[in-house]
Amino acid sequence: MQLPNLKILDEKNKTLRKISEEVKFPLTKEDKKTIKDIITYLTMSQIEEYYEKYNLRPGMGLAFIQLGIPKNIFVIVDEVDEGKFENYVIINPKMISHSEELIYVGEGEGCLSVNREVEGIVPRYARMRISYQNEEGQKLEIRVREDLSVAFQHEMDHLNGILFIDKIDKKDPFKNREKMREI
Repeated sequence: MQLPNLKILDEKNKTLRKISEEVKFPLTKEDKKTIKDIITYLTMSQIEEYYEKYNLRPGMGLAFIQLGIPKNIFVIVDEVDEGKFENYVIINPKMISHSEELIYVGEGEGCLSVNREVEGIVPRYARMRISYQNEEGQKLEIRVREDLSVAFQHEMDHLNGILFIDKIDKKDPFKNREKMREI
């Protein structure tokens, strides 16, 4: 596997605060190549041999805005079994519904644009349903739960110029922990 040359923006870059724009179809050749490159990059970042060889931080999702492209597209690569991955290419997502139950990632959320450890709880919905378009522009719906729900919300926040660190209470990083379930 060849590591794609992706330039992931750091949290200090103001572009990350831009609100991404609705995507028009058909996708451009560049967008299709970027999607393919992101899938390869995220997959390699989760395979020990590659993340050690290329000094990568493991990542599950990446939004186009993190590459400086303000388009409503994100990609998630979920390792469902050892070495077996499921890819999600999500274009123009909209949340339809979500659970009342809130969860948080016990070891803390991370982000390929935030190159430091961040303590604290990021409240997320345990389950949600979203509508989106695939690479052909077909309108679809998906229900996600637990880790996948967290990943989808994290990437959807990117599309709105929000970083996970914005959702952590600065004065009390573990605020309301007892009202949420740890995953």
